[in-house]
Amino acid sequence: MITESQIAQMITDAKKNTKERKFKQAVELIMVFRDIDVKKGFAINATVQLPKKMNKSSAICVIASGDLGIKAKGANADLVVDSAQVTQMGSNKRESRKLINGYDFFLADTSVMANVGKTLGQFMGPRGKMPTPLPFNAPIESILDRFRSSIRVRLKNSLSLACKIGDETMSDEDLLANANAVISTIEKKLPSGDKNIKKIMIKTSMGKIVKPIQPGTK
Repeated sequence: MITESQIAQMITDAKKNTKERKFKQAVELIMVFRDIDVKKGFAINATVQLPKKMNKSSAICVIASGDLGIKAKGANADLVVDSAQVTQMGSNKRESRKLINGYDFFLADTSVMANVGKTLGQFMGPRGKMPTPLPFNAPIESILDRFRSSIRVRLKNSLSLACKIGDETMSDEDLLANANAVISTIEKKLPSGDKNIKKIMIKTSMGKIVKPIQPGTK
C-alpha cells in the first residue's frame, strides 16, 4: 500500500512543478482501480468530510419550508427553496439542470422528499445528487457546517476517479490530511480494500500528473 510519505512527496512535486497562474489552482487526487467490475454495476457515491477546510466551501441547497426553511436561511444556506418552487422547476428542464449543476449538495425536509424525487429525481439521480433527508428538529447549523467542508466522490462506469482535495495555497500537510481522508473512505467501499487500488496520483488544475506510484512498490 502507498505510504503517507509517498503521497506527501507527490503533493510537494505537483505544487512545485506547476506554472504560476492568475487563479488558485485546485489540487486533485486521482485514484485508479483494479479487479472490480464496474460493468456489473459496482459504483461509489460517497460524501467525504475533509479534516482541513478548503478556501471555497461546497455550495448547499436546502429544500424546506416553514420553521426548517427559516432556520436554514438563518444558518446561511446558499439557497433555500420550498416544495412549490421545486414543483415549478421540475416542469422546466433547463431550470432543473441549472439548479442541480449549481450546488454540490442538497438537503431536504423529509416531508418533501417524495415530491423532490418525483419532480427532480430524473436529473438528480444520474448526477448522484439526491438530497440527504433532514428530519424534524434537525440541527441544521451543524449539518450545514459538515457539508460545507465535504466533497462528493463518485465512481461509475470507470476504473478511475478524480476529486479536489484543496488548492495550491493550502499547506502540504493539510492537503495530505484531506487526501488521506478520501483514500480511507474509498478503501472501505472497495471489495478488497487497498488491494483494489492500482495507482494514486496528484495533479494541479493546469499541471501535469505526477508520476504514478504503485502501491506496494519501493
